[in-house]
Amino acid sequence: MMAALAFLASASAALALEPVFPDDRSMGDPKAPVQVIEYAAPACPHCARFAATVMPDLKKTFIDTGKVHYVLRIFPISQIDGAVAGMAQCMPKTRYFEFLDLAFKRQDLWDPDGYQIPDIHAGLLELGKLAGLSEAQVDSCIADEKEYERVNRIAAHGEKTYGIKGVPTLIVNGSEVPPTERGWPQLKSRIETLLAGKKDGR
Repeated sequence: MMAALAFLASASAALALEPVFPDDRSMGDPKAPVQVIEYAAPACPHCARFAATVMPDLKKTFIDTGKVHYVLRIFPISQIDGAVAGMAQCMPKTRYFEFLDLAFKRQDLWDPDGYQIPDIHAGLLELGKLAGLSEAQVDSCIADEKEYERVNRIAAHGEKTYGIKGVPTLIVNGSEVPPTERGWPQLKSRIETLLAGKKDGR
């Protein structure tokens, strides 16, 4: 009886996992029991804070150990987010997250949201230079209309599926994590509960 209940709980949790888009960027085992989807914007200061204070522990504790499959989806809050997303897509897949981490850490170079940036284009060129991109590569990447279309399509999916209006937004096994529970202790507890077999992580 207990084995049957455990199987049903496992099956229910699996059904909550959202299909991953072919062009999604992710980390970890796609077959992991817990799926974390983060909707974020490069120009979002709260997203940068999450990347600095939560992601290192999330990666070390759950992603690198095969327990969590993490998917990052850009949800633009300004046009510049599409430009940075284009630059990220130009990077080798193995350096995608490394670049976005750099973009978050160096928002002071290019992000007018909270910083006095006299020349945004020059800031993007400087960001690209730090990442090893030439000026010509940066200009080509930020002019990629297909990337803007992709970002907008994914954002529209997030709005329709989860009612997302702001970032960062975390979806864990199909359920949105309340803003007050995005800190590491709370997120860790939620994931551990899911790993223990409870569907909603509460």
